[in-house]
Amino acid sequence: MKQFFALGLSFMTTVSAHADAPQITDARASQQGSTWRFDVTLLHPDTGWDHYADGWRVELPDGTVLTTRVLAHPHVNEQPFTRSQSGVQLPAGTETVLIRSRCIVDGWSKNTYALELN
Repeated sequence: MKQFFALGLSFMTTVSAHADAPQITDARASQQGSTWRFDVTLLHPDTGWDHYADGWRVELPDGTVLTTRVLAHPHVNEQPFTRSQSGVQLPAGTETVLIRSRCIVDGWSKNTYALELN
């Protein structure tokens, strides 16, 4: 039983070590009247329907989620790729937002991309 547990632990460690969170390589925001548009570029080693970057979200520094952009399919042959989200309402006085990526296997990334708004 101990050998099985050690083998299972070794396998889980190996899988975790090879899982890469989607990397945000660029992000831009533009004001459109009273709302904002966000263009976010992701890089992720999508392998197909079993492992792909499936979203990103815009957050305030306190963790409040302002919008979530769902990515409905893998982008195996389109890396990096950019997707947009329009109509985002920001609280008055917001100067910085954080963008967080997600993949279907690993969930939300612990890392964020800080974006200064102009």
